This record gives sequence, structure tokens and C-alpha cells, in this order.
Amino acid sequence: MRQEVDQIPGVVATFLQASAPMLDEAAARLRREDPALVVTVARGSSDHASAYLKYAIELKLGLPVASVGPSIASIYGRDLKLDRTVAIAVSQSGKSPDIVGMAQSAKRSGATTIAITNTPGSPLADASDFTVDLHAGVEKSVAATKTFVASVVAGLALLARWSNDAELKAAVDALPESLAQAVACDWSEMIGALDGHSALYVLGRGPGFAIANEAALKFKETCGIQGESYSAAEVMHGPVSIVTPGYPVLGLAARDAAEASVADMAHKLAGQGARAFLTSDRPGPASRLPFAATGHPITDPLSLIVSFYGFVEALARHRGLNPDQPPMLRKVTETV
Repeated sequence: MRQEVDQIPGVVATFLQASAPMLDEAAARLRREDPALVVTVARGSSDHASAYLKYAIELKLGLPVASVGPSIASIYGRDLKLDRTVAIAVSQSGKSPDIVGMAQSAKRSGATTIAITNTPGSPLADASDFTVDLHAGVEKSVAATKTFVASVVAGLALLARWSNDAELKAAVDALPESLAQAVACDWSEMIGALDGHSALYVLGRGPGFAIANEAALKFKETCGIQGESYSAAEVMHGPVSIVTPGYPVLGLAARDAAEASVADMAHKLAGQGARAFLTSDRPGPASRLPFAATGHPITDPLSLIVSFYGFVEALARHRGLNPDQPPMLRKVTETV
């Protein structure tokens, strides 16, 4: 896992160069078709990547994006009405039967289908109009890291071309350098602070909420910690009641319009006795974690998960666990 985290900047650089022709072709098709809706099809970390893209597409294009349940096709046998729709299926392996089945269903229903996958010859690729190959190489760790980041970058690179947004494209093209800085961020201060704790909250908002979801999953996968992710706007609606003195909180604040919301909530919980950590320079009682700013509000949250991956891998080893082989988990999950 540590080696694969270190590979992320290089993987992103390779992807941006190798996949440019396919991204250009897919974006040109989307501009011609002018879809009214985007749906995403994914599970696990890939679904968190899709959630990130949901916020990015809605912010940039104003198009509604919905995550559709793969079981609608695979279990219930129902096709959705998807005329004038783009269906983006995200799957590292491209083999899960329910993801493939939903992509096939979307294509039957008139959607333009795009597969984002690390396996270009997979069944998902065969079921899609366009296949965006992540070019990430073999990922041996069960916990997805470089493929998660590459999946988000793939969606953002497509969005930049689709929207003809030169600033977003420049920010995406600069990600290899930004993510190299993120790999170097040291969050080791948080490792000892979690000793004796088996649960915590992870806060985010907007695209940063998708990153909070991914971080919470990795706490579970690699460390056996009951990580729960919440929007900074939702945590006060009930969940705050279990934040007792010393309860750990991680606030993943990006340099975007939601930074103040996430930072203010982390500081508020710290003021109430929580052991809170925050990726922001906004002043308050929460402990600051270093971060690598990317210079664009849509790409900025992505650097946070890269820093987090290095931290959570070290946390797992600190707890005597093997982050590469979590119990009860396999690299490829083939759900029906």
C-alpha cells in the first residue's frame, strides 16, 4: 500500500498523457449530445470517486448527477428510462456482474455509457461506448489507493474537456506535482492521538464529503476503526451526541467555498472536548494537519486523500495490522 501511494503522482502523469485521445473523443460526443442527466454506477471506493464527480459535474455544468443502484438491473431486472443521459460506470476490475449489468441496461435504455476502469479488456469495457483506461498498473494492496485517485482524475479530465474549461484542465494537468507534495505531507501527529480509540468521525463537504467517505472506509478496511463520514452540515443533526471528551474527529477541509463550514465545525467540536484534526489554516482549537493546495477548488480535495492514504497505512502498521491484506476482504469483489 505504501509503495502504491508513492506511485500516485506518476500514475496520474501517465494517465493524463496516455488517455488524452480517448478523453477528447468522449468529450466531443458529450458536447454534441448535450445530455440532460448524468448517472453513475459503482460500489465501494469507486462509488466515492463517483460521488466526487457528482459534485464536480453539478458545480461545473449544472447537470444533475444521480448514483443508480446496480441491483435495479442485476437483481430486479428493471431498465431505467435514460434517454439523453450519460452513464459513467467506475470499476477498477470491470468484472463485478452487477456493475456490468447496470452498464448494459443503461446502454439498452439509450444512455451514452462510459467505463472508467483499470482493466480495458474487461466485461465493463465491452458493455460501454467509451473506455477510459486508468493505466495505473497492477494494484496489489486490497485497499484501493492509486486506482481511486486515477478514477477521480479521469472524471475530472473528461469534465474539463466536456466543459471547455481551460482553468480546470490546467489544474488537472498540474496534479502530478500537487499530488507529489501531498504524498510528502506528514500526519503522524494523529497516529498516537488515536491510541485507545476504535471509532471516529470524518467531516467534509462538497467534493470533500466524497473524500471523507473514502477516508472513513479506509479506516475500516485497514485499521478496524469504525470511521463514520458526515457532511459538516449534518453532524449536528444527531451524530454530535456521541462526541464525548477526547473523541477523535478528522475535518477534511479543501480550499473551496465549503472550507469555512468544515473548519468551523471541527473547531466547534474541539471546543467541546473532541480531539479534532483539520486540514485548514483557519484559526481555532482543532490541530492543524499539513496539506498540499492544488490552486483550484474542484481539484483541491483530491490532494487530501493522498496525504490521508500515507497516514492510514502507517496507522495500520502502528496498530500491528497488515494494511495490504485486511481480514475478510479480497481485491476483486464480484457482487450480483
